[in-house]
Amino acid sequence: MKVEDIITYCLEKKRSYLDYPFGQEPICVKVNNKIFAELYPREENYKITLKCDIWLAEMYRKQYPGVVIRGYHCPSIQQPHRNTVYINKTVSDDELMDMIDHSYEQVIKSFSKKIQKEIFGGKDA
Repeated sequence: MKVEDIITYCLEKKRSYLDYPFGQEPICVKVNNKIFAELYPREENYKITLKCDIWLAEMYRKQYPGVVIRGYHCPSIQQPHRNTVYINKTVSDDELMDMIDHSYEQVIKSFSKKIQKEIFGGKDA
């Protein structure tokens, strides 16, 4: 997937927006002030870091060794809950979109029911 496609896909999520809290890189996509995707767009180091359920994160790492790794830049307490995916290696576009969806859902789940309803316009998450 191209950088523009990933950004477009992420921004289709309700209340998502771009932010640059660390400078030009990574390109962060947030919802309600929480990052759900960190995109590193350089061709020589093209990757994305996503939030993930700890068990699913481990499964992805075993399924795609060397392509999906623990969130490399995260504090060690957060590493089991984040995966860094080297894009355009072995992971298909559909699988990558599933990982992005899951990351967004993990962040949404961390909010109170009240905030979730605000994000989804009064509908349950």
